[in-house]
Amino acid sequence: MKGRGATFEPGNRYREHTREAFDDGWARDDDLPPLKTTVSEQRSRTIIAHNDSPDVPFSQSINPYQGCEHGCIYCYARPTHAYLDLSPGLDFETRLFAKPNAAELLRAELAKPGYRCDPIALGTNTDPYQPIEREWMITRAILEVLAQCEHPFTIVTKSARIERDIDLIAPMAARKMARVYLSVTTLDRELARKLEPRASAPSRRLEAVKNLSAAGIPVGVMVAPIIAQLNDRDLEAILEQAAANGATSAGYVMLRLPLEVAPLFRAWLDAHYPQRAAHVMSLVAAMRGGRDYESAFGTRMRGRGIFAELIEKRFATACRRLGLARGREQSDLDTTRFRPPRTDTRQGDLFATR
Repeated sequence: MKGRGATFEPGNRYREHTREAFDDGWARDDDLPPLKTTVSEQRSRTIIAHNDSPDVPFSQSINPYQGCEHGCIYCYARPTHAYLDLSPGLDFETRLFAKPNAAELLRAELAKPGYRCDPIALGTNTDPYQPIEREWMITRAILEVLAQCEHPFTIVTKSARIERDIDLIAPMAARKMARVYLSVTTLDRELARKLEPRASAPSRRLEAVKNLSAAGIPVGVMVAPIIAQLNDRDLEAILEQAAANGATSAGYVMLRLPLEVAPLFRAWLDAHYPQRAAHVMSLVAAMRGGRDYESAFGTRMRGRGIFAELIEKRFATACRRLGLARGREQSDLDTTRFRPPRTDTRQGDLFATR
């Protein structure tokens, strides 16, 4: 379907019954109306998610949206839509949920007496700068709260729309409280349009790296995911382009195919790269112990086996040659300046310290 990543709707694993399409000879694909994006409000009770996984460099995160219009076929967050009784396929990229009270909830959680300041990561599940952010501006509202409280944060996105918020991010970065990572999967425009149909073009993301860096914001690039025999050839070229545009660090993640993502990705391969599909999946299995996916800590992000080791060596060699720090660092962000927000603004501060 034009402008969408998924090629079908996999069944919901929580439903007792499943449905399958049946061709009665009357309907044709070109008779179907365009699939439109709908956004519903999701009134959350909390906004900060906590994490203790050893595979990721953050302990808490915020996701302003559920579902993602970018439509990346490989997105590991797709299975979360099953919790909403929706499909991880086309529903995930067309039936979205926004959290309009996110900034209000964040302010309340930061004001709690027992809150311990630790960098907050945005963009860990779905992209905080996906197209609907243009109208909803929830990510910007969150950044405004973090800036007011001088709370450190990191952002991961594959959208050049982040340039809109340079006015908020740059002052925080100047005080060592902000860092940004742009995800660049490939330099091939045609492949990117199929993999990530509504994300910014690769060249535009690299331009965003340049603009953010010029504003004094530390920028890294994430080559994620690396897909064997599909985009792995671009690894060194992406790192070279990122470094040339001002990136100072880099990371990578091997393709992950949990739950419904595996059949979705297989169908996508059959539709777009049928002659390469079997070879790609055989290499995926070689890195995942003969399966589509392994969820074990330590290997789920990197894979194992000869091909995974080769990618790791190529990445390390390129980073060393280009002077790029490896990984997504948060430890150098300043947490000492954090000031809890006031929950009652009717009375000013008796003893102002600023």
